[in-house]
Amino acid sequence: MNTCKIESYNLCLPNTLSCRQHPSRVTERGVALVITLLILSLVTVLSLGMVIALSSQTLIGGYYRNYRGAFYAADSGLNIARQQAETQLLALIPTTFPSPPAYASGCGSNAAITGVGTALQTTYAGPTSLNAGTASQSWNENFTISNATTAVLTQVPGVNTYTCTYTYDITSVGSAQGSEQQTVEENGKINVVVSGPATPTNLSFAYFGAFVDRYPDGLGPLVPGTMTGPMFTNNAWEFMAAIPPWTAPYIFTDPVGQHESQVDYWDSGWGQHWSTGTSWGSGANLVAPTFEEGLQLNQPVVTLSPNSFNQAEAVVDGLGTNWGSSIAQSQTISNLAAAGLQNATGQTYTGTSTPGIYFNKQTAAYSTQSTPGTTCPANVSPPCIAGGGFYVEGGADVQLIPVGSRVQEYVITQNGVATTITVDPGAPASGTNAAIPPTTTIVSGSTTVTLNGVPESNVTGTPQPSTMVYVDGTMYFHGPGEGQGAIQDNAMITLTSNGDAIATGDVLYKTEPVTVPLDTLIPGVGNQVLGIFTPTGSFITQDTQADQNIQVDGSIATILPGSPPTCDGHNGGQLSYGHINTINNVGGMIQSCIYAADVDAENTWFDRRFTARPGFAPPWFPQTSLTLGGPQPSNASLSPPQRIQWVSKSSQ
Repeated sequence: MNTCKIESYNLCLPNTLSCRQHPSRVTERGVALVITLLILSLVTVLSLGMVIALSSQTLIGGYYRNYRGAFYAADSGLNIARQQAETQLLALIPTTFPSPPAYASGCGSNAAITGVGTALQTTYAGPTSLNAGTASQSWNENFTISNATTAVLTQVPGVNTYTCTYTYDITSVGSAQGSEQQTVEENGKINVVVSGPATPTNLSFAYFGAFVDRYPDGLGPLVPGTMTGPMFTNNAWEFMAAIPPWTAPYIFTDPVGQHESQVDYWDSGWGQHWSTGTSWGSGANLVAPTFEEGLQLNQPVVTLSPNSFNQAEAVVDGLGTNWGSSIAQSQTISNLAAAGLQNATGQTYTGTSTPGIYFNKQTAAYSTQSTPGTTCPANVSPPCIAGGGFYVEGGADVQLIPVGSRVQEYVITQNGVATTITVDPGAPASGTNAAIPPTTTIVSGSTTVTLNGVPESNVTGTPQPSTMVYVDGTMYFHGPGEGQGAIQDNAMITLTSNGDAIATGDVLYKTEPVTVPLDTLIPGVGNQVLGIFTPTGSFITQDTQADQNIQVDGSIATILPGSPPTCDGHNGGQLSYGHINTINNVGGMIQSCIYAADVDAENTWFDRRFTARPGFAPPWFPQTSLTLGGPQPSNASLSPPQRIQWVSKSSQ
């Protein structure tokens, strides 16, 4: 029972309404303590959360600091290793060697080059501290080189220089405090450019990816495209801004040289701007060619000596060096008649009044005392073909067709009459198969002539199967069809025209010698090679395909006599009959003169066999005396490395 005290009366009255206690007050006893405990718990939890958060932030910050430290350590180690590789590769350039440099050692031996990568792995096999010198008080960092490889990619001769291009692949592992590590890998190219005192050297014109003797100032810009191989002009190169339809970029993968001190840049309004820089302008007027191995100005003029071969004579004796290359055409005709060339029907060549396809047929056995071309070659029985090929009196159409795995076929059409020439180099005995002797078969109308042996070059003293087709007039030439191979594997051919050489369709190697567009040598490629030469006319493209694209493989030379040559607007250069979208060439383009052509883009992928194999060139291809740079280690310089790929492998 509830009671309450009444003043003046010390008496408790039961059920006194005014003193009745509210029933809820029974549950309020101790509530303050509970609330206090709850608040204390909440504060405790909040405090603990703050402690955990601050600790986590500290841990995250430390991890990130170690992560970045390890990353920068790896990247720094990679840069240190690359710089050491550059220094060691530069030291491999030989002190002396012939010019052009020995192809096997001009950039150092393969063992020494690969040894640079091996040395990097050995030197930095264990953790290498970066806390040295002024960085001694920096955050603790170190690196290890886990992998490093170096190799020579190319040795590219230029005019007055040559360039060694090495590949590298380096992996660096960096670490800081704790166990955190980061891995960075980089691969790319290191270029060493070597120049030195000039020495005259006899080389085939196939040495060039592009050469222009006369490029008059203000004539007009070069057709854009990708161009590889050594390039040179005895004047100045001219480049243009991107103006439709000439929107392809200029990309030059090898040394580009010129005699004059400035380059002529053309803006989008066809205005000229001379500059010593590698680019000019901005925006729509930007002209910025890519010179991957540099632009060399103020270079000595390349003095062209007369063509060292008489290509018509090569048909007779396989030499082309006895008559002299500068004799009059009338004297050449007289010498050909005296040699007794005959056609498939046995008619003897007497001069320009007897059009047809002639060759040197011999019925006398080989004699060591005989003059080349007057008997059958050694180990070839009569009747045989002697000399280097076929002389075509008058203009003609020449089609080249590979047959099977070894035979090269020529279909020469004159005045609507086709003569088919089949050159079979034969095959040695293999297993149970007997040897197949080399033969040459000429079919003209109903007449068939089969001769032992095949046309050969005797220039080096060791006979080598090679074929010259000399057309005394305008020569149209093409392969079997668009995109189809025309030059048989290992067939060595030169087409010479005493007039214009007009390509009316694709002329492709059955097996390309280099990759496109990377332009690297394909291992194991044979000796298939094509040379196209005219000493009086121009190389002209006349595409008959709907797509207006054309590809002509081989080294193309339009070299006029005289120095300087007489450029009359038509001869000695490259022209087009009708519009051509794109011209592709695997080989090179050598011109006495340069003219305007209705072409949107032109790509040249240099046949690197011409610099990778000593003396390799199309047979009886014109040669000249070039002034090339000799070796001087003091003049060997590093170009900025070309980083191809950089990967943070820890983030993958």
